[in-house]
Amino acid sequence: MRHRIHTHEALTGSVTIAGEEFHHAARAVRIREGEEVELFDGAGNAAAGVVQTIGSSELIVRVERSIDAREAANVVQLAMAIINLDKFELVLQKVTELGVKTIIPLETERQEIRPERYRGKHERWQKIIFEATKQCGRAVIAKLEPPAPFDEVIQRQGAKIVFDADTPATQQLSNPATLFIGPEGGWSEREIELAKAHGCAFERLGPRRLRAETAAIVACARHTGLC
Repeated sequence: MRHRIHTHEALTGSVTIAGEEFHHAARAVRIREGEEVELFDGAGNAAAGVVQTIGSSELIVRVERSIDAREAANVVQLAMAIINLDKFELVLQKVTELGVKTIIPLETERQEIRPERYRGKHERWQKIIFEATKQCGRAVIAKLEPPAPFDEVIQRQGAKIVFDADTPATQQLSNPATLFIGPEGGWSEREIELAKAHGCAFERLGPRRLRAETAAIVACARHTGLC
């Protein structure tokens, strides 16, 4: 795949790239004049172009044609319980690659990670999502919401699907949908009852009990239409 560059400019004519994206393209990747690149704006637009000039602090790309945004067929939000931070960051990366539109870090009753451990992580998590977006070829940067309690998120409007290995499945495919993945210790009985009270569907991911990070990846792959 051609080197990909993020820009907020309109993807027409000549586009000037400066700042961190310039530094990465010109200094780290060392692209050359005449090289083909891809541009994307993070909002769903992408284009192919050719590097015209490379200066000391900016480069100019001539846009040649629009290209496919490579977005998933279904609109999926992921409400993901905050788990071991290394595993949580793996989930951020992989579900971005799978095409999730919004990620909601979910605070749950059986959460093992103390809030002070993930306080101030938002910028790091956004960077993980951004880098995964560039790598996988998407033109949309997934939205990362601030951490929110389960009790608040479960009351939101729209189709909601809770994944739980011990609750009988009631799920019917919905698009768009918010997928709920619990922590390592699973959902509490109160959370399950609250989900039922707010009209959530339930789904299982086969006969085995999956780790939280595995469940998130499998659920998102299924509901974005990739498998």
